[in-house]
Amino acid sequence: MPDNVGFIINLPNRRSLSPDAAFYTGKPTGGKFLNGAPVFAAEVRSENDYGDKAEEEMANKRRDYFVAGTLVVWDVDVLKEEVIRVYRANNPEEPQVYRRDEVAEAELAVPGWTMLVDDLFV
Repeated sequence: MPDNVGFIINLPNRRSLSPDAAFYTGKPTGGKFLNGAPVFAAEVRSENDYGDKAEEEMANKRRDYFVAGTLVVWDVDVLKEEVIRVYRANNPEEPQVYRRDEVAEAELAVPGWTMLVDDLFV
């Protein structure tokens, strides 16, 4: 996905999504916004993405991704826990957690694609 690309969706509370990284299978639009949700999205936490309010906001955003059609959402925590939490549309409340020395994946959305968690820290 090129830098600064967003995804136009049609939810009552949200009209677009802008993940930190994504995989999209729809048709290109020639602009900075693509129509529909990506099949895979990654959200990388910043220093403001911790605490009860931030957790609620992130959970709401994940729900929006899934309602819009995203199959897999990564919650990437490189600042505190150093993990990737992989949420899937077929079980959105129970992530699979990958730690250092493990290989994370995005099955359902990007079959066969993997990433060593340690590569986030290089």
